[in-house]
Amino acid sequence: MTAPTPHPHPSTQGITPYPVGLLLSGRRVVVIGGGQVAQRRLPALIASGAEIHLISPATTPAVSAMADAGELTWHRRPYADGDLADTWYALVATDDPDVNTAVSAEAERLRVFCSRSDDASAATAWTPASGHDSGATVAVLTGDPRHSAALRDSIVAGLRDGSLAARQYRARGAGVALVGGGPGDPDLITVRGRRLLADADVVVADRLAPRELLAELPPHVEVIDASKIPYGRYMAQEAINRTLIEHAEAGKFVVRLKGGDPYVFGRGGEELLACLEAGVPVTVVPGISSSISVPAAAGIPVTHRGLTHEFTVISGHVGPGERSLTNWQAVAGMTGTLVLLMAVDKIAAIAAELIAHGRDGATPVAVVQEGTTAAQRRIDATLATVGETVRAEGIKPPAVIVIGDVVDILGT
Repeated sequence: MTAPTPHPHPSTQGITPYPVGLLLSGRRVVVIGGGQVAQRRLPALIASGAEIHLISPATTPAVSAMADAGELTWHRRPYADGDLADTWYALVATDDPDVNTAVSAEAERLRVFCSRSDDASAATAWTPASGHDSGATVAVLTGDPRHSAALRDSIVAGLRDGSLAARQYRARGAGVALVGGGPGDPDLITVRGRRLLADADVVVADRLAPRELLAELPPHVEVIDASKIPYGRYMAQEAINRTLIEHAEAGKFVVRLKGGDPYVFGRGGEELLACLEAGVPVTVVPGISSSISVPAAAGIPVTHRGLTHEFTVISGHVGPGERSLTNWQAVAGMTGTLVLLMAVDKIAAIAAELIAHGRDGATPVAVVQEGTTAAQRRIDATLATVGETVRAEGIKPPAVIVIGDVVDILGT
């Protein structure tokens, strides 16, 4: 007969806690101890809106910063009997067993629920391993902190990536979310963006939005390719705006899925204004901009200490001498990094303009095509040769072009 596996925390075996969510906003909470345990637990207490009093002669730098920011009141002294007066909840997190026992005894006398980091069996409350997803709090209590944390992580991860089915009433209602999908790799969309995408009734997607994310959508979600919307008498952007508004006014929750960030040459501002003018509620979810992430994926930091103090992101969709709003003479005089988006067709003219205004033709240039995806490709040139190099190599959009000394950082 096989012996039963020992309980990892024998002192808590057989104890069945009653789970409850404490509403601590505006209520006094006392934390005894300012070390690593307190540092981990304080952010959730701060988020709850509790009136936090920390009692400890010393703290970690992170806890001290919370006090400096006014998020809690730090009493720089040891615990003394009477500190739990008028307290709703206490957390004991010192490395002194005598102090922990004394606090527990006062809490028991005053009928204050008290959590102890050193001895769960001597506490009257346990702190669960908790996580959040889409407005829900997941809290796990097992008596073994490591087991609780592992279960918590699995549940929250499953809710976020959709592998754990949890149908729920969606109180979000009709409206539009402008979601930045990131530079191309589907793993680089934000958690909030992915959550809203999973909640969509209609998705209006850009050509540069991560395509793999669309394949994961449930069958009932209507996916509209923005590049194929019939324009009729409208300009392209006006037609997209009208599509968002019409579906939202029909009671649908619409996600406008864009590549990169909605507000970085993504016309997110135009779509926001159109929806607001029509009375449609809008949520904006920032995305990871390709202007930073694509160079990073190719081994290029857009800034580097001692090399550049600034970087400038420029749309190359309109070249010099056309309708460009860019002051190319001023740009040429800058010493920092230049990042060009949508500039493949205009790079020869842009490079010539920069050189004409004084930028050194030997300045290193990198062109990164399909950055962060499996098709990523990087070619290197100089400002004087980049136009011909792009043509000879057959570079096609989307591509990010980086101009500056940071291009060669891995070779220095």
